[in-house]
Amino acid sequence: MNDSKAPQPKVVVLGAGSLFFGRQSIWQMVHSPYLNNGTLALVDTDEERLSKMVALARMVARENGVPLRVEGSTNRREVLKDADFVVLSFAEDTVKYRGIDCQVSLKYGIRMCSGDTIGPGGIFRAMRELPVIMECAKDVEELCPDAWVINYINPSTVHGIALSRYAPKLKTFALCDSHHMPHKKAYYAIRAGIIGDRSEFTEEIDRRFDFRVAGVNHFTWLLKAEYDGKDVMAPIAESLRKSAGTENNGGDTGAKAIYNDAITYELYDVFGYIPTCTAHTKEYVRFWQGHGTTKDAIPPLSIWETEDRYKRHEEMWRQVDDFLSGNLPIADYMKTFGPDHATDIIENMVGNLGKRFFINTLNRGAVTNMNDDSFLELLSEVSMDGIKPLHVGEMPRGIRGMQELVLDTHELTAEAVAERSFAKLRRAMMTDPLVNYIHDADLIIKELLEQEKEIIPSYWYEG
Repeated sequence: MNDSKAPQPKVVVLGAGSLFFGRQSIWQMVHSPYLNNGTLALVDTDEERLSKMVALARMVARENGVPLRVEGSTNRREVLKDADFVVLSFAEDTVKYRGIDCQVSLKYGIRMCSGDTIGPGGIFRAMRELPVIMECAKDVEELCPDAWVINYINPSTVHGIALSRYAPKLKTFALCDSHHMPHKKAYYAIRAGIIGDRSEFTEEIDRRFDFRVAGVNHFTWLLKAEYDGKDVMAPIAESLRKSAGTENNGGDTGAKAIYNDAITYELYDVFGYIPTCTAHTKEYVRFWQGHGTTKDAIPPLSIWETEDRYKRHEEMWRQVDDFLSGNLPIADYMKTFGPDHATDIIENMVGNLGKRFFINTLNRGAVTNMNDDSFLELLSEVSMDGIKPLHVGEMPRGIRGMQELVLDTHELTAEAVAERSFAKLRRAMMTDPLVNYIHDADLIIKELLEQEKEIIPSYWYEG
C-alpha cells in the first residue's frame, strides 16, 4: 500500500542500458524507504535494452512488494516532466571508441590503461559525450528546471565544468564511484590497522579518523590521515608496499588493475602522499609511459583491453536475461547487487540524512591554495539545499602543479567542445600531460576525427 506521507521522488536515468548504473539504480530505488514510493524513469535509445531494464525493474519491485512506479522511454522528453533528479549515465558504443582512442594514441607513443578521462582518450570522449549532455541540459531547463542533474559520465570533471559554466541555472554536480563513502574511509582504516575488516567500521571510528582526500577526479590524493591525532599515513603506505608483491597473483590483471599497489607506494615514496584512485592516476603521470632509457621494476602501462570489455558487457547482459527468464531467481536480485554512489546520495538528499559524500564540484575554498572555481573531488555535505565542500587545507607543492595542468586540460576541453573551437581542441591536446610532441598530437587529432566520424558531431568536419 502506498504511504502518501512517504517521499515520492522521481529519478530519471538517462542511459539505463549502459549497465554501469542501471542495475544498481534498480536495487537502491527498491531497497530505500525514501525512494521506493517514488518513480524510476529509465531512458535509453536502444529500445530492446530499455525494454529489458524496464521489465527487470518492475519484476524486482513486485517481488519485494514496494509501490515503486517504473517508466521507460526512448525519448527523454517524455519522462523528464516533474523529475527531481536526472542522472546522466550514457555512453554510446563506448567500448568501441575507447578502443580506437587507445590504439591510435599508442601508435604515437601514448599509453592509456583506461582512456576515458585524460590523454587523447579523455579529450575525444568529451567530444563524443558532452554535446549530448548539453542537449539534455537544455531539455531539463525547459521541462524540469528544479531537478538536480547528476553527471555520472567520464570525463567527469570536463562535463561537470561544462554544466556549471554553460548551464548555470541548473543545479548540478558530478560523480565518480571510486570514493563511495563510507567504504573508502573504511578501506584506509583497515590499511592503517585501525580496524581488521569493514564490519568493524563504526560511527565512532569514523569520528576519530581524520581523513582528507582532494584533487581533480581520478587524480585525488590522501592528504591527511590521523587517528586520535596520530599520523597513520606511513602505516597505510607500508601496508600498500607489502601487498604490492602479491597484488596480481590470481586477481584482476586488466590494464586498470595491474601493479596498482606498487605504483601507489612509489608515488607516495616520491611525493609523501598517497594517490587514492591509482587505477586512473597512473595514467595521469608520465612515469609509466615507457619512455625511460633504463628499466623500471614496474613495467609501462598495459593498454585498455577492448575485447575483454566486450566480453564483460556480454556477461552482464546474460545476467539480466537470466533474471528475466527465471534462470536466476528474481528473489536473488537484492542479494546480488548493492548500494550505488549516486543513489546513496539521492537517498541522503531526499531523506535529509546528513551523510557526507565525495562530490565533484567547485572548490569554494576547501583547498586553500587553489582557486575557488577549481573543479575538484571533495568530501561534502549534500542536501536538497546544495553542496558544501568541507575544509581540506593546502594542496602540497608538486602535486598542486600537476593538478593545475590537468585542470587546464579539462577546462580547455570543455571550452573547445562548447565553443566548437578547433584551436582550443588543439590547445587542450598540447596541454595534456601525456602529450610530448606537437606533430604527433596533430596526427592523433586527425586520425581520431577520421575514425570516429560516425559519432563526432558533423560541425567538426565543416569549413
